[in-house]
Amino acid sequence: MMCAALMAGPVHGKARKASGPVVGQPAPDFEITLMDGSKVTLAQMRGQVVVLNFWATWCVPCRTELPMLDAYYEAQRKHGMRAFAITTEGSLPAFRLRQLFKAMEMDSARKVTGGYGPLEGVPTNFVIDRAGVLRYAKAGALDVNSLNAVLVPLLREKAPG
Repeated sequence: MMCAALMAGPVHGKARKASGPVVGQPAPDFEITLMDGSKVTLAQMRGQVVVLNFWATWCVPCRTELPMLDAYYEAQRKHGMRAFAITTEGSLPAFRLRQLFKAMEMDSARKVTGGYGPLEGVPTNFVIDRAGVLRYAKAGALDVNSLNAVLVPLLREKAPG
């Protein structure tokens, strides 16, 4: 299930083809601005399995998916997983979300630049493998079974030499 509203918000970057990022191809470069103002790039994530989770406070499926994804990340980060919760336009202001962000293990982001928008809906998840290849891109909430199906094989892969 997903919330159908489109977002034009914090995903910034050059115009992209209507098809967007292509699963099986190199993931589009990104620069994520975290809530503390620090920045993370795709190049810095090489060798790790990366999940970009776009969500909104008004999205009911997001409210179920986000805590589940956060708990999954807490259990899997020792295996080379990184996850980023990227708040979309229309969510509450960051200062109102600070308590939530403090309770989360995942890094919270306020902006991402690159070829990851506009989104078809929220939640939307992008999964990038250790070599920087986009392996999953889909709007709709994930559950534990789908996370396992997508992430466990990628977490078992060796990092590129």
